[in-house]
Amino acid sequence: MRLQIQLDRDNGVPLTEQIVAGVTTWIRSRTAHPGSKLPSIRQFAADYGVSRFPVIEAYDRLVSLGYVDSRHGSGFYVADRPPGGTPCDGTSDPRRAEDESGHLLQQFNHPGETLKLGSGFIPEAWRDTDSIAQAIRHVLRTDPSCMVDYATPLGNLSLREHLQARIAQLGIRADASQIVITNGASQAFDLLMRYMLKAGDTIFVEDPGYYNLYGLLKLHGVRLIGIPRTRSGPDLDVMQAQLKLHRPKLIFINTVFHNPTGTTVAPPVAFRLLQLAREHGFTIIEDDIYADFQTDVTDRLATLDQLEHVIYIGGLSKTLSSSLRIGYVVASHATIKDLVDIKMLTSIGGSLFAETVTASLLERGAYRKYLERLRRRMRDALGSTIQTLEDCGWEVFEKPVGGKFLWARVPHIDNAERLVECGVPLGVTVVPGNYFRPSMEVSPWIRIHAAFGNEPRAQAFFRAAAALKP
Repeated sequence: MRLQIQLDRDNGVPLTEQIVAGVTTWIRSRTAHPGSKLPSIRQFAADYGVSRFPVIEAYDRLVSLGYVDSRHGSGFYVADRPPGGTPCDGTSDPRRAEDESGHLLQQFNHPGETLKLGSGFIPEAWRDTDSIAQAIRHVLRTDPSCMVDYATPLGNLSLREHLQARIAQLGIRADASQIVITNGASQAFDLLMRYMLKAGDTIFVEDPGYYNLYGLLKLHGVRLIGIPRTRSGPDLDVMQAQLKLHRPKLIFINTVFHNPTGTTVAPPVAFRLLQLAREHGFTIIEDDIYADFQTDVTDRLATLDQLEHVIYIGGLSKTLSSSLRIGYVVASHATIKDLVDIKMLTSIGGSLFAETVTASLLERGAYRKYLERLRRRMRDALGSTIQTLEDCGWEVFEKPVGGKFLWARVPHIDNAERLVECGVPLGVTVVPGNYFRPSMEVSPWIRIHAAFGNEPRAQAFFRAAAALKP
């Protein structure tokens, strides 16, 4: 079997990495069936005119990643179950194992030279690591016990008071006892699912939306109904039609700088959403994880509702540090009490060290100064990337004034998997739009992290994708 992949010796990406990316794309495309035999190392090298050494290294890596099985004396075969236990026939949700660079694990171990154009991470060079290091040194001098002790179940009081002040700027009235610190927003979602949902419940989610949320919900055995995300928020006409057919327990909404479209819920849509929640008795989970990217504050659902039908989720991991993992939930006292009980049963407590360091950064003003710089850089990157995309003939779903993401497509390409394949030989990884849809329907769109849009390889990819034939 001759694999249909492309290798380019002139693009600066090592051949080993190109082979790994090409074979994983081939397997994920469902072209390959479990048990399909790969070319031998010798045959692969001959077919592509390369040395056997990068092929040997690539095959070893594919075996380690779980995509390929090595059978002694027989050769290499497509694994029966790729990483995360996802069958190649698509009978399960591959997002449980896949993400930004092809699959979930690849977010962390994908070859470093590959440009992760669909990544969700702020570039390391943009982070304020000096201030984080100073805060760590300060905390170690003044409170060394935080290196070994648990955090309280609610979380560090000083940090919660700072977060209380921050949400007050959004008009959300809550005291510190209505805030529980979580290990990022992902733990916040998981706690709420454990608390509010049971297998078989129906919930509404945005389409497109946050794919990791979909995986978590499916693990809890609930039924997902997708509501299209428009430029002004969830499509209210579709939602009202679905409400005639279903009684959802919850609806998840990413209010500001939505992932992946970059859109923000407009005030009329927000008011109507709250009316529908009151009329039909469902709760809104407001995901505001990108709040700190916003310069000019807009009303949140929790601001308009004051936590009667809304539970608010925020966090600092998307801006400050992915390693510190600070998320939080704001809700009624009764809800917070129950969430704390679940948190204690599932994780005992949070990281006192991470919470204390984060509180120090907020107290000393370092985070505020860093945010001002980050917002400027992201606004500049968004503007230049949008201009580049439009110059190349791409369509941008929305032109956000902040945040990280652009939702874009090549108008004459119907399936974004072709864009994924286009990026492989250029050393660029992107995520096809179907991964952001609840049932993984085909999509022409991809998510682009604007911080990487001015990279030469990104611009080469934009031009090459626009030149693809229909």
